[in-house]
Amino acid sequence: MNKLIAKIFEEIKRHPEDIRAYNDLFDLCRNIEKDDFDLSHKTNKELRMLVSKGMKKAVRMGDFFDLYKKTLLFDAYYCFDSYLLYLEINRKPEERFYQPRRKILKCVVDALQELTDDELDELFISMPPRVGKTSILMFYVTWLIGRNSENSNLYSAYSDTITKAFYNGVLEIITDPVTYLWKDVFPQAKIVQTNSQDETLNIDRKKRYPSLTCRSLYGTLNGACDCDGIEISDDLIGGIEEALNKDRLMAAWSKVDNNLLPRAKEKAKILWCGTRWSMIDPAGIRMDLLQNDERYKNRRVKIINLSALDENDESQFYYDYNVGFSTEYYHQRRASFERNNDMASWLAQYMGEPIERDGALFSPGEFRYYNGVLPEGAPDRVFMAVDPAFGGGDFVASPVCFQYGDDIYVHDVVYDNGNKKITQPLLANAVKKHSVQAMRIEANKSTESYKEGVEDILRKDKIRINLTTKAAPTDKAKFQRIFDKAPDIREMMIFRESGKRSKEYSLFMQNVFSYKMFGKNKNDDAPDSLSMAIDMVRNPMGKCTVFKRPI
Repeated sequence: MNKLIAKIFEEIKRHPEDIRAYNDLFDLCRNIEKDDFDLSHKTNKELRMLVSKGMKKAVRMGDFFDLYKKTLLFDAYYCFDSYLLYLEINRKPEERFYQPRRKILKCVVDALQELTDDELDELFISMPPRVGKTSILMFYVTWLIGRNSENSNLYSAYSDTITKAFYNGVLEIITDPVTYLWKDVFPQAKIVQTNSQDETLNIDRKKRYPSLTCRSLYGTLNGACDCDGIEISDDLIGGIEEALNKDRLMAAWSKVDNNLLPRAKEKAKILWCGTRWSMIDPAGIRMDLLQNDERYKNRRVKIINLSALDENDESQFYYDYNVGFSTEYYHQRRASFERNNDMASWLAQYMGEPIERDGALFSPGEFRYYNGVLPEGAPDRVFMAVDPAFGGGDFVASPVCFQYGDDIYVHDVVYDNGNKKITQPLLANAVKKHSVQAMRIEANKSTESYKEGVEDILRKDKIRINLTTKAAPTDKAKFQRIFDKAPDIREMMIFRESGKRSKEYSLFMQNVFSYKMFGKNKNDDAPDSLSMAIDMVRNPMGKCTVFKRPI
């Protein structure tokens, strides 16, 4: 069979404009499905890629498009991605939900497929507001109840308004044959019962526990659903007021732990989706339990966090056909949060990095800023403090400091998580660009070679500076060093104002504002480099002690 398939593929390559070979291969896929399901659908997927290419060149494009639809329909029952593409195939491309967003949401769709295929037990999805996370869940539920109407699935959110909208959205997808082709994928399935008041619906037959139940976290959950399919929690925290109140957060978790989670049978799948607000929101508490309690070590869990801005400080949600949100939009949103001294909300809602406000050491309102234009006259000193790294997730962080008396202007930064072949030239370029006079690199067992690499680059360009290393104090933990230098960072350092920063500078400041004294920090490289810079001013030659002469 593999030889025959390969032979037809070769024929397609020889005559890419001839639809007959494509049709022959599709017929073969359908004929072998019962005997070799995996080969059948694998080949169909490869065929669809060639059909898609053929559509762009073929004279009889309609024939290719018809076959493209057939290949999608053939996979749609089993493959969520194919289902989403087929469901809206009759709509104009710019009016579709999934296709314009596919390049970003495909990783979410793939994870939902894993959950459905019993490769996961629990899935966490975090995304910014209004990027389509609830809509993708609506489509997902219509696929689930079409595939297996006997399973009981439960959807829960923080309010009845949200669950009602979700319920109506699911019904619309199932019952609107013009906009959505649900009936094509599930021709035998039919709605036999709906209840708008209870927000329930049954497919194929009436059951005690419906195919879908939508219920708010604070509604009646006990007895409403015995979930043996998938239990979905979507935005269980209503907003900033609830997020700022720890008692309400714990009350929400109590509802989840006592009312919502017990609705799921042991083999049911659990899906958490929404905007993260706090480390102790329900998703955060559940995540911590699964990651740190040995009794859950066999639980198969995946966590997806899609932040508003990527590692290059650019929007991840500027979709095709100008839907979604641009980089400029997210930069403006961040600037607004920064001006309101509420970076914690920006990091939680838009970057998926919830931090506790009472644990943050630095806030934007405490810092001094300038418009990017340095004072007139020569600075007293231009220097850099470097917290080195060798890649692997850690960042090389280094402020470029212009000192005028007691004021230190952080005019530029180096902030990159690449390997040393990337970060050493970045440091050397900063030296050349700003005529840096001194650089201190924090020393450890492996940083001497790092320092030598920077020196070699500067030497080739015939640049000489005072380049030194200094070991971190052994009598203080890093968080204590940062805490001790925090007053000087606030009082002496002057940072570029929002809108006058490079991408690297913005990411550097985000790392500073997200640093917290208690709990886990994703990384602390930026605040650590600032504390090192203050140490270069306060202790330029290191610590001096008086001792008695030995002879």
